[in-house]
Amino acid sequence: MTHKKGFTTTILHSDRLGKPEHGALHKPIHTSVTFGYDDVQDLVDIFQNKKKGYAYSRQGSPTASALETKITAMENGMATITFSTGMAAITSTILALIKKGDHIVASSYLFGNTRSVFQSFIDLGLDFTFVDATSIDEVKKAVQPNTRLLFVETIANPATQIADLEKIGDLCAEKGIIYMVDNTMTSPYLFNPKKVKASLVMNSLTKYIGGHGNALGGSVTDTGLFNWENYPNIFPGFKTQVKPEVFGITQIRKKGLRDAGGTLSPEAAHSISVGSETLALRLERACNNAFALATFFEGHPMIKKVFYPGLESHPQHKLASRLFLKYGGLMSIELDESVDCFEFLNKLKLVVKSSNLGDTRTLAIPVAHTIFNELGREKRAEMGISESMIRLSIGIEDLDDLLHDFKVALG
Repeated sequence: MTHKKGFTTTILHSDRLGKPEHGALHKPIHTSVTFGYDDVQDLVDIFQNKKKGYAYSRQGSPTASALETKITAMENGMATITFSTGMAAITSTILALIKKGDHIVASSYLFGNTRSVFQSFIDLGLDFTFVDATSIDEVKKAVQPNTRLLFVETIANPATQIADLEKIGDLCAEKGIIYMVDNTMTSPYLFNPKKVKASLVMNSLTKYIGGHGNALGGSVTDTGLFNWENYPNIFPGFKTQVKPEVFGITQIRKKGLRDAGGTLSPEAAHSISVGSETLALRLERACNNAFALATFFEGHPMIKKVFYPGLESHPQHKLASRLFLKYGGLMSIELDESVDCFEFLNKLKLVVKSSNLGDTRTLAIPVAHTIFNELGREKRAEMGISESMIRLSIGIEDLDDLLHDFKVALG
């Protein structure tokens, strides 16, 4: 009987099984920009997608490839491409696969920078419709005959709305629409988007997968579920070079990564790869801390509202319980009108005032004044973001220390 290795075991031994030289347990950092070949035909075959290899590191390096192998295994996918940031991954994918005249449906509850770049695409002539992705009926109403891609996040940042992931997946499969799921807030450890028929899975590697706040990165994984053979936007030249099942991932690498240039550096790829080995351990601790803190906040008189899928009061609690292994390390709190959010934040001594997510340390930021400031008060209100909302990314500190810090700050 074949034994299927667990999540952490698979990640830990991924590099070693690739047999790096000298018996190294990690893939080394290959900093070379160029790669030379004794036979020029080998170089030509790599350029023409007839052979795997490296020609110029803007479209990939051996160090990035080792990380891509790990992420593909995490997501139970077919292939992965890494990028310099999560935003580069999203932007490059849209540039590679969408043309003028196409339509995209996206969740209204998107990360601020994702919403910003989508607005830039709108300004350039692409057609977007933003919908309440927690409602399949609203999503269905938005789909048009020219809808090519549907984009959602697993858990929205910062108000933690959860898209109706299963039913949206069924709809996309029925209509032949690319279903792109941003898995950053859950990570491959808590959720596998392939189970809800995702076509492409995006991760900001900067967050939980890297996990230590020391390297930027992003990735897109092709799950192998989408039928690219009939997708109208595939570059004709690729159709004569590669098999239909890799049309999509090839076009994202060539027209997205290569042409847009959002390349992940070998140094960052190595840091993220090493950090990913403890993903499950870190998330177990962070999720347990987050659940305990959410419970504490929900009972505190100075907290008006808590946004966390693990609470029974959350609108999509049952959906989160069914889909996710745990409820994640992200939450937001809305302070009582009597509490000044800046004063509260400044009283926190252990919690770091910072804009990142998925770090080993607990981070806090006033949402309306920073990451969603550009949207304006009206759009923030539409997304469920109050002026006193504070987003928290819960880390792996000792729970008693976190509770003490928040108790003192709340008074």
